[in-house]
Formats: sequence, structure tokens, C-alpha cells
Amino acid sequence: MQTISNYKLPHFFNYPPYFTLQPVKDTREKQINLWKELILDYCRSEKKFVIEVEKEFPLFTNPVIERSLNNEARVVILSALVSDGRAEWMDKGHRKCLVLWHRIQDWADLILKFVKDNGLEDSVMTVEEIRSGAESGGTEIHGIDRGVLMRALKQLEHKGKLTIFKGTSADDEGVKFSV
Repeated sequence: MQTISNYKLPHFFNYPPYFTLQPVKDTREKQINLWKELILDYCRSEKKFVIEVEKEFPLFTNPVIERSLNNEARVVILSALVSDGRAEWMDKGHRKCLVLWHRIQDWADLILKFVKDNGLEDSVMTVEEIRSGAESGGTEIHGIDRGVLMRALKQLEHKGKLTIFKGTSADDEGVKFSV
């Protein structure tokens, strides 16, 4: 089975038509759904949050069969993820895409679970500790994109679950949990 890093690619990854947008509507829908599932699964597995259309992304090229998705197909597939609420364009030109294998609310729920599982209900942590500290090691929130984390934290703040404290720099922004 073919892999990228430690990620096992599905059998259809070696099917050449998979890398060309299909003209028949039903076939194209199936193709795009396969791509969406693959991208979400791969990004979750590899903790990738940003895909740039014009830069190399491991899934968009298969050297074994010498096939690559062209930019038009990349935009179509990523736009389908955006339509599903599983990604967001980061620019007006649709060249950079933020992949949300968890929706923001799901990230917020994972943060609350992390807080409860680690007995941090009334504690203070820096945003950076949440992202990359020892406490979050081995959890899904470890290595989370900073922008995604801040959006999830702001959602929790709005619900009264925490307070965000501005520091003198982004590195020392703090969070006081009140779960």
C-alpha cells in the first residue's frame, strides 16, 4: 500500500482518472466526495491546517502514476470543502485554504474536554501552553493552528467558559478557565 509519511493512501489514489475532474455530474460528485474525505483525513492525521492551491501539497500529486491535480481541480475540491463548512478561504483569490477537519464548535468542545480531563477548571494557561505545552501533548489540540485555537477560545469566552487576557505579545496571551 502506498503511503505519504506514515499516512496510508486509499486504493483509488492510484487510479489515473481520480486526478482529472470528471465531466459526468454523478461521477464528479463521487470523485469530489472521495477527495474531500481524503483531504480531511490526511490533514487530521498530519495536523495540517493550510493548503495553498499553487504550492505542492502531497495529496495533489501521485508520482507513482505520474498524475497531478491541476489548479482548477484543486480549487473545485477545496471549494466543495468550503461549501460543507469544513474549510475556509483565507484570501479573496482562493489561493489559500484553512482546512477544518473539526468545526470551530468541535474544537471548542475538545478544549473543554481537555480542561476537564486535566483538572484545569479554575486555572490559567497561556495560549501557547494550550497549543504546544506538555499538558496538551498527545491530544488533538496539541499543535492546533493558532487562528483556529483563538476562534474556539473566543467562542468559549462568549459562552462564559473562560476569559482571555491580552499579554504584551501574542506569546503571553492568557486564558483563565471557569468551567
